[in-house]
This record gives sequence, structure tokens and C-alpha cells, in this order.
Amino acid sequence: MRGMRHLALITLLVLAGPALALPPLAQVKSINDGLRSVMIADQIRIVCPSIEARMIAGWSFVRSLQQQARKLGYSEAEIEDFVESKAERKRLEAEASAYMRAGGVKAGQPETYCALGRTEIAKGSQIGALLRAK
Repeated sequence: MRGMRHLALITLLVLAGPALALPPLAQVKSINDGLRSVMIADQIRIVCPSIEARMIAGWSFVRSLQQQARKLGYSEAEIEDFVESKAERKRLEAEASAYMRAGGVKAGQPETYCALGRTEIAKGSQIGALLRAK
């Protein structure tokens, strides 16, 4: 009887294994949105001369995203693969560009980046928390 229970448990674990697999990190909304916010803040601070990055806040936020991914069960290798992926970077850049365009940003017009940055700072958004007006 005991052998049957072990066999049933092993069978259940084997069949449930794929169901227990973690989704790709790109599908974890908080991680994806967080990285997109970092990209947007970085673009704003690069282009807008009157806004700078809050570097310590930025590093702390990125570390918090890494810790969150670890707590969800992702390995260091999975996290690094996601962060280093050229395809994921392009996807996130496209999302960031779409967000910035929707916020009024126009290429070659630094003041539009500044306006979005000031709006995000005033809203107290995650993007705004990574920036400060000079």
C-alpha cells in the first residue's frame, strides 16, 4: 500500500511539474513595469537638461526587482538571462517609447522629455521617483 502511495505521489509531481513552472519573467507585470519605468526615467534624464537621475533610488529599485524575482522562485541565471536578452530589451524599449509618445514626447525636442519628467515627478509615479529636477 505504501508503495502505491509513493507511486501516486511521484506520478502527481511529474504531471504537475509543467503546471508549477514559472512564467517567463517578461510576463511578471511588476518586473516588466518596473524595468520599463527605469528605461523611461533613463531616457528622460539623458535628453532633458533640467532633470537628473536619483541614482541611489534607481539602484535600490533595480535591486528590489531582482529580490522580488528571487522570491518568486527565479534563479540568478534566469534573472540574468532576462536582463541580458536583446529581444527583451527591444520589447521593453518599444513599450517605453510608446509610453513616452503617449505622454507627449517628441524625438529631437528635449522640452517634451522634460515635460513628461516633471509630470511623472509631480504624480509621484515610479518613473518620477527615479528623477529629480535640477
